[in-house]
Amino acid sequence: MNLDQFLKWSGVTPTGGQAKLLIQAGEVRVNGEVESRRGRGLKPGDRVEVAGQTLVVPELSGSDTGGG
Repeated sequence: MNLDQFLKWSGVTPTGGQAKLLIQAGEVRVNGEVESRRGRGLKPGDRVEVAGQTLVVPELSGSDTGGG
């Protein structure tokens, strides 16, 4: 799952466009480092920090990765 998709999926932002803006503004950290690439691939266990909260990327089965 990409970073922008994860932010939307986790409910941090309602749209991918808003996720993109947060990422480009330097408001998102992945594993403690500022991440500016919205297409950054995430793997289970990665820690995403945004808006004062820390989210951990879960292990997802193939059917849970969505597509819509």
